[in-house]
Amino acid sequence: MSDDEEAPRADVPAGTGAARRGTAWMILGVVAAALLICCCSAAIGVAVSWSAGLFDAR
Repeated sequence: MSDDEEAPRADVPAGTGAARRGTAWMILGVVAAALLICCCSAAIGVAVSWSAGLFDAR
């Protein structure tokens, strides 16, 4: 084995590394996008309700 190659470590399960980091970033991206869409739609709903006069005191 050359110096450039690493021997597999027993304490690290197979399948970890760049592929798992990519999956984690994908999950975080989807969660962030969902939160952004949810917050924007809530803000639009409040703005439409406000402009329709639904928050006026009677």
